[in-house]
Amino acid sequence: MTSETNRGIGCDTADIFMIHRLFRWLFGDAPGLVRGVAAGDTTRSEVVGDHIEQIVVGLHLHHHGEDLLLWDRLESRAPACALHVEQMRVQHHAIADLLERVKAQLPAWRTGAGAADRELLAGSLDEVLSTLTEHLGQEEEQIVPVAAVSLTQEEWDELGKHGMSQIPRDRLLIQLGAMLESMPPEDRAGWMKANLPPLPRLLWALLGKRQYAAYRARVYGEPQVA
Repeated sequence: MTSETNRGIGCDTADIFMIHRLFRWLFGDAPGLVRGVAAGDTTRSEVVGDHIEQIVVGLHLHHHGEDLLLWDRLESRAPACALHVEQMRVQHHAIADLLERVKAQLPAWRTGAGAADRELLAGSLDEVLSTLTEHLGQEEEQIVPVAAVSLTQEEWDELGKHGMSQIPRDRLLIQLGAMLESMPPEDRAGWMKANLPPLPRLLWALLGKRQYAAYRARVYGEPQVA
């Protein structure tokens, strides 16, 4: 790297652990949510099916951002990490194939809530969870420390901005609620103060809490953990 490129290298990568924790939680719950729907209960299968569809899209967008903005930069600036980067690409392809299977299985179960379709879908979600858990752990151990000393903060922040730009505006507060719930309760207020400007915090207090509570009650049948 040139001295100009080196200027400003180094970034805070802590936010990736929060995103990974969110996906571990969402996909950790997903198989049980599907298996918890009684055969023939199409009202419930539609609600849970919509939730599964949303988290599948969210994971796909997260991985697409890394494919687009992270791997080439790391290979260029940290050649010793090339084998790990290639492993990440292979794992992303494997997870993408599993997510496509989930997407293909969702419609029949959402509309019919059949027991056989339910178990096919839940089994695929089990595979997603197993593969994703391995992938996230390896990324945290092998990739994130290299990124922290190879990218500028601006480059790292592009990942988060890319992800946020893909979330529909009417789901932003639901996404925020899920992120908050995946955190330890004692960390939530401090995280919001450090990461959200006053207006989004106000929107959360006035609208977001109720919106997320309603969403969570639909999906889980339980009130939000605030």
